Amino acid sequence: LPIDPSYLSWRVRQALGQSFRFVELATDVNEHMPDYVVRRVMYGLNQRGKAINGAKILAYGLTYKANTKDARESPAIHVIEGLVKMGAVVTSVDPHVEPGDRNVPVGVEHVKSGAGLVADADCVLMLTNHELFDFAAIAAETKYALDTRRCLPAGPNVELL
Repeated sequence: LPIDPSYLSWRVRQALGQSFRFVELATDVNEHMPDYVVRRVMYGLNQRGKAINGAKILAYGLTYKANTKDARESPAIHVIEGLVKMGAVVTSVDPHVEPGDRNVPVGVEHVKSGAGLVADADCVLMLTNHELFDFAAIAAETKYALDTRRCLPAGPNVELL
């Protein structure tokens, strides 16, 4: 759980009067990772002659962990919100999250399957690696994929993060 490292750091500070710098640095890196992913998508699109503003992004996975339906505090949601703020047209795909779920970011279409949508997307963004996703088909059909979970097979259009 994301709160546990913060609690550990707090307890070390209370007990020893010193910071637990390693945990604080790890927390800082994790908190900034969604912004980094947004920048990587923007860079990947720019490398392909496409602006992020107006780009069609197909984001696979909303939940915090694979094969669960809990999207609370999910970094995927922060990534999607960042893309929307930059003008991207985002469709999220997650078979474990119902359309209309309160965790689906505002302005994002949510579907349970990305079948038939991959080839039309300017970028496929793998955010959660649910076993229900057909990774081979996604990699074969995409123009450009940024894989933050390292679940897609290697290919000329697949960039691993």
